[in-house]
Amino acid sequence: MKLITILVLVLSTLGLHAQTPQQTTSLFDGKTLTGWKTINPAFAKKWSVIDGAIIAGDGQNKIPSNTFLGTTKEYGDFEFRCLFRISGDHKTGLINSGIQYRSLVQGKKIIGYQADIGKGYWGSLYDEHRRGKLANSNTSTLKHLLKEDGWNSYIIRCKGNHHQLYINGVKTVDYIEKDPNIPAKGIFAFQLHSGGNAKVEFKNITIEAL
Repeated sequence: MKLITILVLVLSTLGLHAQTPQQTTSLFDGKTLTGWKTINPAFAKKWSVIDGAIIAGDGQNKIPSNTFLGTTKEYGDFEFRCLFRISGDHKTGLINSGIQYRSLVQGKKIIGYQADIGKGYWGSLYDEHRRGKLANSNTSTLKHLLKEDGWNSYIIRCKGNHHQLYINGVKTVDYIEKDPNIPAKGIFAFQLHSGGNAKVEFKNITIEAL
């Protein structure tokens, strides 16, 4: 009888552990850039924290070259979430941004996957400094929900070689990586693309390990 009771307790404990949800961790304290660094130190002043959001650009001056702000830690399998907003006059040039993930830094250059942000690129998957565009987004549903100059949500879900991108809860890309030589771990980074008078903002940045 005691043996049966012990087995029941052990199985119950294992069941509880199996059902324990993964912990969601914040990657941004809302006040400082602790845990983040500019990939090219020359552009450190381009990035700041204002009103609880990470910001690059001011929407009034042209962006002379691409700039990236990356995490100091690397991540493998995860579900990444954030809110983002991009704004700027398209007549002044390209208004574009992106979220790097599983990316590597080589000198002042970043290499890796990028979840795209911006007109004509919303929700597409790009491979920065490596293979170029990997997957075009499906925006047939997204176009009805997207706030082009307002706050939107991004979810990047990555487990093994399976990549999924969502904007405002709408899946835009479902991609299977077939090259086993592509690293399955790396940093996150925010991009502000060169071109027009752009401004990009990110907040509520969290990650859940998978």
